[in-house]
Amino acid sequence: MRVASPLAAGVAGLLAATLSAPTTAVAASRGGTTHACSASVDIDGFSDALDKTTFDGVYVGNLSALAVDRGGRIAALSDRSSLFSLDARTLRPVGVVNLADENGAALDSEGLAVDRDGTRLITSETEPSIRRYSRTGKILDRLPVPDALRVAPAGRASGNLTFEGLTMEPGGRTLVASMEGALSGDDADLVRVQTWRRAGYGRDFRLSAQYGYRVDSGLGISDITATPDGRLLVLERGFTSGVGNTIRLYLADPRHATDVSRTENLTAGPGVRLIGKSLLADLGDCPSLGATARQPQPNPLLDNVEGITITGRAPGGRLRLLLVSDDNQNPAQITRLYSLTVRLPRS
Repeated sequence: MRVASPLAAGVAGLLAATLSAPTTAVAASRGGTTHACSASVDIDGFSDALDKTTFDGVYVGNLSALAVDRGGRIAALSDRSSLFSLDARTLRPVGVVNLADENGAALDSEGLAVDRDGTRLITSETEPSIRRYSRTGKILDRLPVPDALRVAPAGRASGNLTFEGLTMEPGGRTLVASMEGALSGDDADLVRVQTWRRAGYGRDFRLSAQYGYRVDSGLGISDITATPDGRLLVLERGFTSGVGNTIRLYLADPRHATDVSRTENLTAGPGVRLIGKSLLADLGDCPSLGATARQPQPNPLLDNVEGITITGRAPGGRLRLLLVSDDNQNPAQITRLYSLTVRLPRS
């Protein structure tokens, strides 16, 4: 994967039109200053305004992925086959599109990327699959998936542990999907990251390199997003009953990782260089900013955080991030949006 390529004009234009930090829907940081989660990450605010609400008769929750859409709006994907459009300033829904597979059946929609023409690439964990949809929800095409990544018995993946994260690399030629869990026969803490490449904009995506990534004990990848220089921000998530969620933000760099697409059983050892990663922040270390939780949490700010996107640049070269939690339509969980800024180390 050529992750060091410069930003293409379309992506550069998108990030240059930096979204201002939401002020209407997101609670402002106290004292007018940011609040440090770590030396690299600050939390600027959060919002519970979408929690347990509806829009056009559709439940606004179960949100599993975010992406910046054309025109600066935020696309927010529900894992119950709905794609919402959020106003960039208020983060309130202004539109919703229903999604389905080729037979009209619902998806377990988890990962989202918006292409330069506004079409949507959306994963479903069911098979798993990646389909391209028009802005109105019409299926345009479907990407190939390696046999090993299919849910057993068709492949070696476990149900509900497949394509959880999806992102487009700068330049729009490389698509990246992250598996949430390990394949049967692989080390339990090693998950696969699959890429697709296309020769140019408008061309079909074809299967490309696959990499190994080591998750922390008890955690899985809930989402990924590409940085302007082509690295990856990775959300690792876990839940322990009676304790709560663990949410960690990593910076990952696949540039020197080994292509393991032909490796049947992925194990750590000689000959396999995994994707390098470095911890940016454990969100449990963020100040709570007055947040409350409806179930035990190590920090009341935390919930089931599943989605992340970069919304623009902040002063000093930092990146603005928007995160969202999936409430699973559960009274004990919250649909919460988080506004963060992150300073990335040099690549």
